[in-house]
Amino acid sequence: MQNILIVVDMQNDFIDGTLGTAEAQAIIPNVIQKIKTFDGKILFTRDTHDTDYMQTQEGQNLPVPHCIRGTKGWEIHPELEALRTEKAIDKVTFGSSELASILTAMDQKEPIQSITFIGLCTDICVISNVMLIKAFLPEAVLIVDASCCAGVTPESHKTALQAMKACQIQIEHE
Repeated sequence: MQNILIVVDMQNDFIDGTLGTAEAQAIIPNVIQKIKTFDGKILFTRDTHDTDYMQTQEGQNLPVPHCIRGTKGWEIHPELEALRTEKAIDKVTFGSSELASILTAMDQKEPIQSITFIGLCTDICVISNVMLIKAFLPEAVLIVDASCCAGVTPESHKTALQAMKACQIQIEHE
């Protein structure tokens, strides 16, 4: 049985860039510690948009260009990038179908015991990926470490944690 850690979108634009928050900046030490001490495989996702972002549905609903491929804002935070050992999974929308495929294939080779999610933003991409993976791997234990997540606002972070808890996701360090 294997354990997996998913580091969701810990990118400059979400930390101290165009969509950055004090809460996102505050979790960096926790995220570093979690990655350094995690016993298992670690995968990173990376929110990825192209220069036509404003013409997309997401761009029309959130008209703030961010995580444009190749920019500093798109890059994973330097301290975390230094800890990454696998290719980052670029995702063009909130939930990653590629992540679901990778985890499903991994589970077929060796059953996954647990998948822990950390990162940004709790209320958009973290919850989207958690719920997507719950559909693909319903018997894997899914965990969200709240001390390593931040939402768009503290209130939306708490709301997302409550929603995931209602869907049988284990919430740590709430």
